Amino acid sequence: MKSGKTIAAVLITSALFLALSACQKQEGPAERAGKEIDKATAKAGEQIEKAGQSIQDAAKGDRK
Repeated sequence: MKSGKTIAAVLITSALFLALSACQKQEGPAERAGKEIDKATAKAGEQIEKAGQSIQDAAKGDRK
């Protein structure tokens, strides 16, 4: 009786894992492009921040 319950539990668990992995949505080209735009925007923001800091340092006379 115990082995029957164990086998049933293993089968149910396997079925649940299979169902959950099938539910994952694949990224489309628009989503990938959006992520690339987000990365580029973040990188540009970092560069602008760095340039702003350089301008502030130059205005104070602290050249690096």
